[in-house]
This record gives sequence, structure tokens and C-alpha cells, in this order.
Amino acid sequence: MNGRAMNLTLRRIAPLALVVAVGWLGVQLIQSFGSERIGREMASNAKPGDIVMLSSETCEYCKQARAWFKEHQVAFGECFIERDAACKAAYDALQSPGTPMLVVRGQRQVGFSPERVAQTLRQG
Repeated sequence: MNGRAMNLTLRRIAPLALVVAVGWLGVQLIQSFGSERIGREMASNAKPGDIVMLSSETCEYCKQARAWFKEHQVAFGECFIERDAACKAAYDALQSPGTPMLVVRGQRQVGFSPERVAQTLRQG
């Protein structure tokens, strides 16, 4: 492709690339506001003991969930199945397929979803 053809191609693609970039940034901004809203709601609704996360030391999703809870100052408890026999027994009793395993006001939740945790807290 010669230089002229390349310039024409770039001029055609540039507006599309700009639209895609602006759209992506918009989605990120909306998600950020949603996360902040859910975080504030959850922090005000969660009391100590309402949320318990059964974690594994090697679980990246557990690290992400822990960071999210801390960032939004949400009260939660955590135990590690490798370190704590009672935690491992609870994990086994819940027949968990993986970690994180959350127990939110007595309800089992596999994986971490801020929206799902907030909904469970809303339901009482």
C-alpha cells in the first residue's frame, strides 16, 4: 500500500476509532458510577457478620473481591480454606465448586458479584 492509500485509509478509520473510543470511555464511566453507588449502598447496609467470604490463598478472584470490599469500606469477614479447618469444613458443607464462596446473610453465593451481594442485603 502506498502512502496516499494509507492516508485515505487512516482518514476513513479515524472517525470510527474515535466513536469506538468515546463509547468505550462512556461505558467505563457508567460502570464506575454504578460501582460507586453499589459500594455506598453495600457499606451502609452490611453489618459485621453479614458477609463472609471463604477464600483460597491462590485465588485471584478472591483478591479482587477483597480489594473491592476494602475500597468501598464494606464490612466483611474472610477465612482461608488452606489455613482454617473450620473454614474448610464450611466450604465442604456448602459443596462449593470454587472460590470465592460468599455467605451473605446465610445465603450461599458462588463467585463475587457486587450487584448480587447488594441485592441480597436489600432483601434482608
